[in-house]
Amino acid sequence: MDLDGEWVAAEADDDLRRSFPRPEFDDGGWPRVRVPGHWRAEPAFASSDGPLLFRRRFELGTPTPGRRSWLVMEGVFYQSDVWLDGSYLGDTEGYFFPHEFDVTSALEARTEHLLAVEVGCERPVGGAPRRALTGVWGQGDCIDPAYNPGGIWAPVRVATSGPVHIRSLRAACAQAGPKRAVLDLFAVLDSAERVTVTLRTEARRTTGGQVAQADKQQSLAVGINRVRWRLEVPSPALWWPADLGDQPLYEVVVGVGLQGVESDTRALRTGLRQVRMHDFLWSVNGERIFLKGANLAPTRRDLAYASPGEVARDVLLAHQAGLNMLRARAHVGRRELYDAADETGMLIWQDMPLQGTYKGARRQAVRQSSAAVGFLGHHPSVIVWCGHSEPFAPAATVAASKRTYRAARWIAQQILPNPNKSLLDRSIRRALERADPSRPALAHSGVVPHPAWGTGSHLYFGWYYGRGRDLARVAAGWPAAARFVSEFGAQAVPIGAEFMQPECWPGLDWGRLVAHHCMQKDIFDERVPPGRYADFGAWRDATQAYQARLVRRQIEILRRLRDQLTGGFAVACLNDAQPAVSNSLLDHERAPKAAFRALQVACAQVLVAADWPAPSYRPGTRVSFEVHVVNDLREHLAGAVLEARLQWPGGGRQWRFTGDVGAASCTFVGRVTTALPDRPFLARACPEAPVTVAGEPGQDVVVPGWPLRLDLQLRWGEPLRWADNRYDSVISP
Repeated sequence: MDLDGEWVAAEADDDLRRSFPRPEFDDGGWPRVRVPGHWRAEPAFASSDGPLLFRRRFELGTPTPGRRSWLVMEGVFYQSDVWLDGSYLGDTEGYFFPHEFDVTSALEARTEHLLAVEVGCERPVGGAPRRALTGVWGQGDCIDPAYNPGGIWAPVRVATSGPVHIRSLRAACAQAGPKRAVLDLFAVLDSAERVTVTLRTEARRTTGGQVAQADKQQSLAVGINRVRWRLEVPSPALWWPADLGDQPLYEVVVGVGLQGVESDTRALRTGLRQVRMHDFLWSVNGERIFLKGANLAPTRRDLAYASPGEVARDVLLAHQAGLNMLRARAHVGRRELYDAADETGMLIWQDMPLQGTYKGARRQAVRQSSAAVGFLGHHPSVIVWCGHSEPFAPAATVAASKRTYRAARWIAQQILPNPNKSLLDRSIRRALERADPSRPALAHSGVVPHPAWGTGSHLYFGWYYGRGRDLARVAAGWPAAARFVSEFGAQAVPIGAEFMQPECWPGLDWGRLVAHHCMQKDIFDERVPPGRYADFGAWRDATQAYQARLVRRQIEILRRLRDQLTGGFAVACLNDAQPAVSNSLLDHERAPKAAFRALQVACAQVLVAADWPAPSYRPGTRVSFEVHVVNDLREHLAGAVLEARLQWPGGGRQWRFTGDVGAASCTFVGRVTTALPDRPFLARACPEAPVTVAGEPGQDVVVPGWPLRLDLQLRWGEPLRWADNRYDSVISP
């Protein structure tokens, strides 16, 4: 029986807490609310931080003798205490996985029932350490910190089983090859009596046909029993990322038989594949893959109201951009996200919902790490677990160039031990490794790596610090820092910016935008200052142009390091969860910023790239650019022809290279070198004219001079295919 729909609710106080679970309590004056939902979406609780008391009356016939009944709460944000007909059932903590209670006795006693739930979701104040594992909803840069996601956000239902109930079922592919695959299975069985049962496991392709079956006799004690076993699948159809192959899926069904009668059954969908990672170089089914990814925010900040189509759309947009990986940054998404990733071959880097600093959360974090594996472990798209994003105070992410003190504090937080990095994160990683040995597990990301080995680095050159080109210097001088760059980028103003009230330009409500819409105004003042632009549209376009240049340049740098220094990247980030001025490439309505197109170009399967030219050159300067071809295809490009053309007014130079390009490789093609013409030649060809210099750290400058353009084109194959690229600079005296 589904218990979704209309409930009633009220804000908690001490008097109501004592009386509201009783069936005879009169709730006639309480506001009506919708479940699933978030209480901030209800007019009566639009500014509430809770806790809230929820009540729902329902009628249900008494259970069939020998059957057991279970109250299942699919998702509560974040903690709750639950009563049925005045009797306390227990508490829940953790927003992303289901909780259930045995309600057989209560349903046997009557047919009219009262379900009462107290829900709390504490909103953190400032950057103080927290206990609740709410991830980006508690401390992040993509959701309004004043927003509270509290509520019963997922369905509530009553389910039934026989004497033995499958409380949870976990599956992970431990081995996969052309001859056989091995599934590790783990179940929690709740038995009403001491019995011996038959565990029947079947795996079949979702397109039809039984593939493998195994029966296991299992003795159970009264209460909770934890059971592990394996299932071998002969000649499996392997699941591949979209870049490498198809995505066949299997349905795994586990039934518990008791005296020839099925007591309970569970089914899940999985794929058979093997993931390996060594020093952030990745392989799937033995095939090396370079990860091209983006951080993913929640589809909506109101998780309950994101439709399945909206969730799947984000995966499709990532695929269309040429990405093969999404990092679920500091949150666990809805089930539809992982289903869509399984179907499309999109890989998932899965964070636990921890960001910032925590106190007293170690035991709960370990418990929820195991729950995350149970909730998501069967999805073949999930290839890595990560315990904690940026395990330090939020002040570490402000512009370090602003104050020496903050820069020193950031360095200290990164290098010195602290309870989050040294204790909490290691405990989470161990819990993830114990629960799921089939995948790599990382303690955290965003921490400065050890000099000899890497981590998931957050390198915001060109935004929080330094210049965009510094990424290449750091990668060359400290390779461990670029083993995997899991965040980089810059903020930009979205196309759909009505929430910013652009008609008020230049007197925007900057304080509101900073406090509630994620804007980092102090960094904009340094990188793309609003005061330099006459109208809102010009400033908006300038922010997008800066973000696009930075994203494209840094992706080209990282792709040229593939399989040597770098195993992949994840730009920050793909989408907005709310109206925001953020580093997303798609706004909250999924309108693309200019950087989304830059991402598509930079992530093409075949990329021809050169050293980025300087913003400007003096006449007569000798210039030189290395040219590479990055090929993500699993095929050689035989007989490829690359033409490079450097053009200026009145002339230019051309180069032509021929040869083969290796499969899944970065190939150095050659160097184009020439002297630029002197000023008299340029003046004869074309008078000096105002030309825009794409300056760093972000201010475009108009100077007198001449345009300089480098065009690259690669051609190969029958039928003819090609890839091209373009770089612009200026010759200026």
